[in-house]
Amino acid sequence: MAMARMLLLLVTMALLGSCSASELTGAPVIHPLRQLLGSGRVLASRGGVPCDSWMLGVEAHNVRDWKTVPANCEGYVGHYMLGSHYRRDSKVVVDEALAYAETLKLAGKGKEVWVFDIDETTLSNLPYYAKHGFGTKPFNATSFNAYVLEGSALALPETKRLYKKLLSIGVKPVLLTGRTEDQRAITIANLLHQGFSGWMNLLLKQPGFKGSAIAYKSGERQKLQDAGYVIVGNIGDQWSDILGAPEGTRTFKLPDPMYYIG
Repeated sequence: MAMARMLLLLVTMALLGSCSASELTGAPVIHPLRQLLGSGRVLASRGGVPCDSWMLGVEAHNVRDWKTVPANCEGYVGHYMLGSHYRRDSKVVVDEALAYAETLKLAGKGKEVWVFDIDETTLSNLPYYAKHGFGTKPFNATSFNAYVLEGSALALPETKRLYKKLLSIGVKPVLLTGRTEDQRAITIANLLHQGFSGWMNLLLKQPGFKGSAIAYKSGERQKLQDAGYVIVGNIGDQWSDILGAPEGTRTFKLPDPMYYIG
């Protein structure tokens, strides 16, 4: 129980970025690692490839269809997610999205929408992944779904900035998630508890859907477009969130080295 509380505290501090966990607890951080960067210093490797290079390949969509984070990259990914680097990278993405949003000229008919993914985009599941090897362990749907039903996922602060800005200028958020319809009530409660409200639609995967994530999400976006909505923006942590026509006028990819959804 003490370890669980420590993990939650560290994750919360990582997302809030206000101060270090050691300042609050007097204890060392969960991953007391030194980031070893540069061509002459290798933190860890996967088939001879350093973890930072592997992660770049993931984010650039060159490394695909992987099932788990390389075991010897657990420390590197943990350090990245719990340290300031993840927040800085997310801020760069959201700052670009905000700059683009400022240029939007709305038609005044209330038809402009922005599509948001949920997991690792709107809400963070770091409390779960911090206890499961930061993606080095095979995904366990049973344990993850049990975590979802707790409704304890934290807001991603950078995405929240974008979300609130869009509401203020009249762009309607649409939440499009791979979560299933039976998780609707707890997902709504979790979103509201974390300060998200005012969305136009919350679209969850229906029972029996067998296609890929790209097919599912692009199909839902097509329905929006067919209904006369203009998708001015689309943001997610997976390439499958933003690939597949219609993608939207602009797409934005948030970092996520912990898992891959094709």
